[in-house]
Amino acid sequence: MASSHGDYQPGSMDISQHKKTYAGFISGTKWSFFAIMAIMIFLAFFRTH
Repeated sequence: MASSHGDYQPGSMDISQHKKTYAGFISGTKWSFFAIMAIMIFLAFFRTH
């Protein structure tokens, strides 16, 4: 197992792409939730006997 980390300096990595991906994931999750809730409300009103 390697014991040295080489030239790595903690906090020096560019994480802008990680932040952009996370923001997209959160946005997609939010919109999916709202779409599913809209479908459920539609079904509750129009598919009940």
